[in-house]
Amino acid sequence: MSKVIVVDDAPFILMMIEDSLKKANINVITLRKSLNALEVIKKEKPNLVILDWMMPELNGIEICKMMKNDPDISDIPVFMLTGKGQDTDEQLSLQCGVAKYITKPFSLKSLLDMVQETIGNK
Repeated sequence: MSKVIVVDDAPFILMMIEDSLKKANINVITLRKSLNALEVIKKEKPNLVILDWMMPELNGIEICKMMKNDPDISDIPVFMLTGKGQDTDEQLSLQCGVAKYITKPFSLKSLLDMVQETIGNK
């Protein structure tokens, strides 16, 4: 079974994404705190990581950069889920290795389609 880790400090968003992915038979790990995200990602080796950009401890860009600099997890695709909708934000995100840039509010169906396409779980 495919595994996705979602890191977001908003409980409602985590719950929505978790419910949607579980219904699609995808194993989901949700994290509200970003400080231990890298440790969990290294341990769990998911098929995909979905990161919120703006979080209190480490932001999504920082986590993505750390992932891409770690050879053990650098090949894991990363989606950035964010309220930041400027072109420059998207460019920065893509430069650090993000596979998909998704702005909030977002469509759960579109997100699920992107996840399934990325992890090959259609």
